[in-house]
Amino acid sequence: MDSPPAHQAVLDEVGPRLRRLRDQRGLTLAALAGATGISKSTLSRLESGQRRPSLELLLPLASAYQVPLDDLVGAPEVGDPRVRLTPRRLASGGTFVPLSRRPGPLQAYKLIIPDRGEPEFRTHEGYEWLYVLDGRLRVVLAEHDLVLGAGEVAEFDTRVPHWFGSADGRPVEILSLFGRQGERMHVRAKPRANSS
Repeated sequence: MDSPPAHQAVLDEVGPRLRRLRDQRGLTLAALAGATGISKSTLSRLESGQRRPSLELLLPLASAYQVPLDDLVGAPEVGDPRVRLTPRRLASGGTFVPLSRRPGPLQAYKLIIPDRGEPEFRTHEGYEWLYVLDGRLRVVLAEHDLVLGAGEVAEFDTRVPHWFGSADGRPVEILSLFGRQGERMHVRAKPRANSS
């Protein structure tokens, strides 16, 4: 026996979805009928699957529930999944790509850092988390002088004098999360042991 067309499965789910919405809103069939102009018997048959949903019935229901029509029929989300990022040049010759789409206390960047030469220390308000994607990153933080490879992470308070750049003269690619002072990122490599 042939399986029903794909659109039939979508239509079969409309009734139960309408019933759930009405239950969630705490509405009776009579109240919904009054809000939509659709008879109680038609609404009942829609919810039980005995009546096929039509645009003339779904539009007033979407309006009454204040949801998009797509929510009533369970339409899959559509759209272009690609993210188009705009690289920007740094005065130092490097490149950074903002990854955060909204303003907020925590911002994410991808950085490609060329050889910067000797460290020039900076301080400013905030907290930074760095993840090395490719290459070797030199991080100088107060008296610490470290070299990190791909997959390694550093985090620090940016009020401490710091500098980071290429460790070997070749470009290094990193992810940077920067937050205002007091915002720290937490990375857990493995679950904590259960103390009980």
